[in-house]
Amino acid sequence: MEPGFKKYIPFKQIELKNREWPSKVITKAPIWCSVDLRDGNQALVDPMNMKEKLEYFKVLCDLGFKEIEVGFPSASQTEYDICRELIEGNHIPDDVWIQVLVQARPHLIKKTFEAIRGAKNVIIHFYNSTSTVQRKVVFRMDKPGIVNIAVEGAKLIRQLTEEQCEPGQNIRFEYSPESFSGTETDFAIEICEAVLDQLGATKENPVVLNLPNTVEMCTANTFADQVEYFIKNIKGRERAIISVHPHNDRGTGVACAELALLAGADRIEGTLFGNGERTGNLDIVTTGLNMYTQGVDPQLDFSNLPKLRDMFERCTKMHIGERHPYSGELVFTAFSGSHQDAINKGLQFAEESHAKYWEIPYLPIDPADVGRQYEPIIRINSQSGKGGAAFILHHKFGFIVPKEMQAEIGTIVKDKCDELGREIKDEELYELFDKNYISVEQKYKLIKHRFVEHSDEGENKVEFTGIISCDGRQYNVESVGNGPIDAFFNAIKKLEIANYKFVSYHEHALATGSDSKAVAYITLEDNVTGEKIFGVGIENNINFASVKGVLCAINRAVKN
Repeated sequence: MEPGFKKYIPFKQIELKNREWPSKVITKAPIWCSVDLRDGNQALVDPMNMKEKLEYFKVLCDLGFKEIEVGFPSASQTEYDICRELIEGNHIPDDVWIQVLVQARPHLIKKTFEAIRGAKNVIIHFYNSTSTVQRKVVFRMDKPGIVNIAVEGAKLIRQLTEEQCEPGQNIRFEYSPESFSGTETDFAIEICEAVLDQLGATKENPVVLNLPNTVEMCTANTFADQVEYFIKNIKGRERAIISVHPHNDRGTGVACAELALLAGADRIEGTLFGNGERTGNLDIVTTGLNMYTQGVDPQLDFSNLPKLRDMFERCTKMHIGERHPYSGELVFTAFSGSHQDAINKGLQFAEESHAKYWEIPYLPIDPADVGRQYEPIIRINSQSGKGGAAFILHHKFGFIVPKEMQAEIGTIVKDKCDELGREIKDEELYELFDKNYISVEQKYKLIKHRFVEHSDEGENKVEFTGIISCDGRQYNVESVGNGPIDAFFNAIKKLEIANYKFVSYHEHALATGSDSKAVAYITLEDNVTGEKIFGVGIENNINFASVKGVLCAINRAVKN
């Protein structure tokens, strides 16, 4: 028996000599047209109601869309009503063009003209199917018959425009050879030229020729070849605005749009987050932000993606996946230890160097530019490393943990993740840090202390006196050193806890202001084993914080 893949016909390539699109770059935004309220809405399990459509329309206007396809008003009363409400309710800004879709069929065209009465700026978007499979299977019609459908539709639209266009009303035309990607490109050119002629298209009054990748049938580079071939060979290119309408059946809708722009397209139709039939339409958010990350202004405002995502999910009842580009919950999140370390170092370098450009490993865009926060960038699970815990302790809770402590903290966190069998939340990380370094069981406890500074012939000395309890017994200790830590360390050497060597000390304020607390990180070394021991002390007074840090390290050592 033949294998299943043998029943599929490979896509036929077109001959394109001296293709130019591979050497081009995208330097400006295209004309954007949102088809959320038509193509996107018809793909929903539960189409949007009037209230949801109006909210969605307003958001599209606020984002900066100047062309919005609002529906198929001849298809149903619901579609007709939304068009009338937008017009009669004065919801359409003066600089926004509404677009209405209609098949190239006389009674539907006439109904569409009824629906747009009173609108200031309207694009009449008409279409008919032109692909080889549609001609063969659906219409059972030859090429001349298909051309005639388009030409007769164009003729009626032009006639009704001349008869019914009201004073102050602007009407433009758009034609789509539906399933352009499955149509012989020379035939697509033939039918589009006939439509341009019938509509009287000129350079001053161009017609939108929309080339739909209705079903994505080939690789993105082949679609780019189709678009470039179409543009190079159509007569009167200046009479047309070349638009593309990619779908995502092969998962490369965004790539098709980007390469089509390189091939010379002027305009893109798509939806927010790629909602649409089957695998969806082109995702305008992703396409626009791809431009943004290359230093190109997309002319659309995506500065608050969380808010936009909330609106989309509420109105459409659709869910945006956690890994959806730019918008997904986890797209700026690193669990891998090496990734976390690189991100952390990148952010530190940018802050220290006052970097002009965004150059952070694993983050192609600054999350703040799309309304996301830095806190969720790094999350902790069993795959995470020392840098991840340090990042969250710093950015969420204010602890700048010294590098030499981070490995030990990372091990504690990994063990906890393994125990729980899941990631740990930020608050759980803080609880681990607190349990292991702050609220440590105290065998040795400082009951009372005092520091006195002395200056003798230019030499500074610090005197420490205090009382330390151990298992309920209290000991008076005192000594002198060249600083508070040295004085305290010298004092406790007189007790049974004298077998530790001071290694390092770090300190910083936990908050700004006169009432901020100080945190001290202490590293000791066991004189017998050579093991490093870490302690943390927090107090309003940095000297006291340092003393608490030393005792914390010792208490952790004797506990273990």
